[in-house]
Amino acid sequence: MALSLSMAIPSSGKGRVAVVTGASRGIGRGIALELGSAGYTVYCLGRSSRAPETMETKIDFQRPVAEGLDLTVESAAEEITRRGGKGIPIPCDLSKDGVVENILANQIQKTQGGRLDVLVCSAYTTPPTGIRGEFWKQDLEMWDYVNGLGLRQVYAACRAAVPIMIETAKSSKEKGQELSPPPLVCLVSSFGGKSYTFNVAYGVGKAAIDRLSVDMSYQLSKYGVATTTLYPGLVKTEGNMQMEVDGTWDEQSGGLDLSVGESPSFSGKAVVELAALPKTTMMERSGNVEVVAELAKEFDFNDLDGNRPPSIRSLKYLLPNFVFPSIEKELEDGKEIPDWIKNNIPDILLPWSTFSSGPPPEMDGR
Repeated sequence: MALSLSMAIPSSGKGRVAVVTGASRGIGRGIALELGSAGYTVYCLGRSSRAPETMETKIDFQRPVAEGLDLTVESAAEEITRRGGKGIPIPCDLSKDGVVENILANQIQKTQGGRLDVLVCSAYTTPPTGIRGEFWKQDLEMWDYVNGLGLRQVYAACRAAVPIMIETAKSSKEKGQELSPPPLVCLVSSFGGKSYTFNVAYGVGKAAIDRLSVDMSYQLSKYGVATTTLYPGLVKTEGNMQMEVDGTWDEQSGGLDLSVGESPSFSGKAVVELAALPKTTMMERSGNVEVVAELAKEFDFNDLDGNRPPSIRSLKYLLPNFVFPSIEKELEDGKEIPDWIKNNIPDILLPWSTFSSGPPPEMDGR
C-alpha cells in the first residue's frame, strides 16, 4: 500500500523512504543497514544478487570478496527488515543507461505514493588491475572504470530522483510540515576530491562529485531539497579486507593500517544524523562536504567497536600515518619518535586549504 504524504514525519525514519545504490556491500551496505535501523523503507540497488545470472544481468567485472558471505541486495534488504525498517532488494546493473531512471519511475514513485526522502549514491567500480599509477601509462578504460558508474551514473540517479524529491518537499510544505527534515541527496565521495589520491582519474572524479553536490544545492534550495557530500575515512569494506587476505593491500593503499579503519556502518550513522536534521539546519549546510569522523564528534556517536576514529585531515591521523614514518626514515640507527609524542597528538583539523595543498609526505615522488 502506498504511503500517504500527509503522514506526520518524526525525526526517526518511520514513514520515510530511501534509495541506496551500491547497497550490497561496502559503504553503501553500511548506510542502507543504518537507515533500516532508523526505521526507513530502503530500496537496495546493486549488482550482487542471489538471482541466477542471465545475459541481461551479466556484468563484465566485479571483484569477488569475502568468500562465504552473502553480500547481495537480498541479504541487505533482509537485514534492514530484521532491524525494524523495510528492505526492498532491486538487483540491477546501474552502469547501463536508463536502468536507474526506470527503477525510480516504476518501482519507487508508483509504489511509494510519490515519496522519496533520501537518495544515497554509493555505487562504484574498482578497476581489476589496481588503481595506482601514472595516468599516461594507464589505459583509457581506467577513466571509464572510476568515472562511469562513479560519476556519470551518479548524475543520472540525481536527475531521475530529484523530481520525486521536489514533490515530497512540496507535499510536506502543503501539509504544514516545514520543520520536518527536507529530502536529502547524499553523494559518497572521498578525501581524493580535495587532495591527490591513487591516480589522476580518481581525483578528478571525486572532485566532480563534490562540485555536483554544490551546484545541485544552488538549484534545489528554492525547492526545499538538500544535498550533501560524504567523506568517509579509511573504511574496512569487504573489498579492502579481501585485499589484505590477498596480500595486495599494502601496495594499493600505500601501507595504511586497515585495522584502525572505520566500519561501513560508521558512514551509515552519519547519514542517519544528517537526514534527521530540521529543514532550516540542513538547508543551511546543503552542498557542504561532511566528514564522517567529524560528524561523529558533532553528533556524539561512535563506531561499532565503541571507538571514534579521527578525521583524515586531523593531526591525530596525519602525523602517525604519514609524517612520523617519513621522519623516522631519516633518523639514524633506527631511532623512533618517542611514544610520549605519538600518544599525545591533538585532534586538530587542518584547514581544507592546507590539506589540499599537496599529497602526504610518503606519496611525494610516487
